[in-house]
Amino acid sequence: MHDSTNAPTASAGNPVLARAISKVKRHVLPLFVIMFIVNYLDRVNIGFVRTHMEHDLGIGAAAYGFGAGLFFIGYALFEVPSNMLLQKVGARIWLTRIMFTWGITATLMAFIQNETHFYILRFLLGVAEAGFFPGVIYYFTRWLPGVERGKAIAIFLSGSALASLISGPLSGVLLQITGLGLHGWQWMYIIEGLASVALCVFVWFWLDSKPHDAKWLSAEEKDALVGEIDREQRERDAATIVRPTIGMLLKDRQIMLFCALYFCIQLTIYAATFWLPSIIKKMGDLSDIQVGFYNSIPWLISIVAMYAFASLSGKFKFQQAWVASALLIAALGMFLSTTGGPIFAFIAICFAAIGFKSASSLFWPIPQGYLDARIAAAVIALINSIGNLGGFVAPATFGFLEQSTGSIQGGLYGLAGTSVIAAILVFFARTLPKPGAAISPTTPTPAASALGKSH
Repeated sequence: MHDSTNAPTASAGNPVLARAISKVKRHVLPLFVIMFIVNYLDRVNIGFVRTHMEHDLGIGAAAYGFGAGLFFIGYALFEVPSNMLLQKVGARIWLTRIMFTWGITATLMAFIQNETHFYILRFLLGVAEAGFFPGVIYYFTRWLPGVERGKAIAIFLSGSALASLISGPLSGVLLQITGLGLHGWQWMYIIEGLASVALCVFVWFWLDSKPHDAKWLSAEEKDALVGEIDREQRERDAATIVRPTIGMLLKDRQIMLFCALYFCIQLTIYAATFWLPSIIKKMGDLSDIQVGFYNSIPWLISIVAMYAFASLSGKFKFQQAWVASALLIAALGMFLSTTGGPIFAFIAICFAAIGFKSASSLFWPIPQGYLDARIAAAVIALINSIGNLGGFVAPATFGFLEQSTGSIQGGLYGLAGTSVIAAILVFFARTLPKPGAAISPTTPTPAASALGKSH
């Protein structure tokens, strides 16, 4: 755990390094947050046009759910190859490419004419966006010392919360636009997609692939920054460990448990993301703008709850209990949403959002505490990839249920049950290595040991 202890001292004792770190954060973090917001909007905006596409194109509930989920299949399949190419060609070129292709694909959604077009473009959107999140994380590893990366990632992830808040009102306003023979939903796709294309031009001129390319850093600052990052890399290289393969990771039961838990959490999050606007529409004769503003309410409540839970879990340390509590809140909210009318269902989902969004943030300290620092990045990528497949399963299942039964009630029951099961399973998850396994540069944690033996 050398990075987290010595790096702050090095920075504090080296004003040139501290100044360089500050400049890097000011230069790249605001841009990455904006990129994440635009990314999220292009990913989830179909939730606000579902009824419009059904009316204009005949895309039913099952097709909508399947198409919404296909994004995550494309994303999962191409995430690793995309990240490998980023390391080869450089972050500036590859992140610009990612933004351009996802912007073009999102724009083309305006011209779909049937279910097949919808499926193809949703899959291609996932392919286009693949590598964006790990690409940004990789960028941080080349520009910031270890102790600063965690803070930078937390700020970057705030883009998701901000996007959840603004996606509804923004999409509602854009849906009011008409003209040139295009419907409001088509204009929404065009404007939000072309915004990504326009932003990629700025990314091209603003980002640099390596610190030594940055004209906004002095030569002294570049040397201090690169020197510190190289020093940390030499220390990691000195602590030799077998590079884990997917097969190795899959042999650790704790890692598989982490994957299962995160998958359960993501199921509920993406079910709410893609189906909440439809639930809101049933509350009454609401305009698209009203639906958009209502859609922001659960996410606003969940952001407040996430910070409250994080504060409490920091004071009263028993991470599994906090995750379990959040999952049970999500389960109760999802169950209650089946017991009343549309307005009561909306209130219940607001309550559930407190649980499933808090569970998502409370979950990550568990695997981070268990894993050896040298394999943590690979394992977290695996957990994230498998968990995000919940983004396929949830909308596809909900769409099938509504198409075949006329109701998503069965899906809500399923989410409630899944959250309860996850709340029980989380107590089997370890937050620390096994007793007697020292965490040092030469002694790996249980996961790392298992990887070494399996090799």
